[in-house]
Amino acid sequence: MEVILKDDVKGLGYKNDIVEVKPGYGRNYLIPQGLAVIADKSSRKVVAENIRQAAHKAEKIKNDAQELANNIGDITLELPAKVGETGKIFGSVTTLQLSDALKAKGFDVDRKRISFDQDVKTAGEYTATLNLHKEVKHQVKFNVVAE
Repeated sequence: MEVILKDDVKGLGYKNDIVEVKPGYGRNYLIPQGLAVIADKSSRKVVAENIRQAAHKAEKIKNDAQELANNIGDITLELPAKVGETGKIFGSVTTLQLSDALKAKGFDVDRKRISFDQDVKTAGEYTATLNLHKEVKHQVKFNVVAE
């Protein structure tokens, strides 16, 4: 029996995959749980159309992320922090502070998409990675300076 998966099923396949299963497994578990539908002619056409539209949307999202990375370019941000006599920061610089600095420059990047290459505990120059898309990553340099 061929079914089209409506959701990811561990050990079987991913969403929109057409898989061959035993009739009892399909009829008694997958279809009643809403995890699959029978792979007939009309449902195959619907899945093909859904895949085509999802690919178009994914391409647009990727292009938007690439455009944002190009607009950010090679800017260097200044992040003020309270620094002790030895150059050590009281606390640390967080992704939220870097996100706010990018927002002040006109670039809206969620703090969850920012990661540091190393811990920011002292004043100096650092690099952060912006994960704008699974295929688009961008490096941003920032200086931590004393307030």
